[in-house]
Amino acid sequence: MRTTAGRAFWPEGRIELNPKLKDVAPGEVSGTMLHELAHLVAYARAGRRRIAAHGAEWRQACADLGIPGERATHSLPLPGRTMRKKWRYACPACGQGFDRARKMKRPAGCYTCCKAHNGGYYHRQFRLVETPLAGD
Repeated sequence: MRTTAGRAFWPEGRIELNPKLKDVAPGEVSGTMLHELAHLVAYARAGRRRIAAHGAEWRQACADLGIPGERATHSLPLPGRTMRKKWRYACPACGQGFDRARKMKRPAGCYTCCKAHNGGYYHRQFRLVETPLAGD
């Protein structure tokens, strides 16, 4: 864990907190624990139904746990890392480019074009193609 304060694992019912959290923001440990517990509560209440990670069910669980208005993100100074982008992909239709740190393993389409021209579903006409990075 680098920039994440914590995470919850369903259905195991397990919560992990970033070990750096107690050094960076000791006052946020209990709030982060409640945030992650709200995820477990929301998933338990939903049963087999799929829910959004920070959707209405999670917000209700936060309110029930005494943290109404909880945000999905944090602004804690947890140190992250920046990976050098080694791969560039471009849409053959619109030309929009996407830089990535890792090579794509599966075909992917341009979201903008697929959404505009194919109802949001992948179409090979908008398959991203590998292109050289500037400076290579």
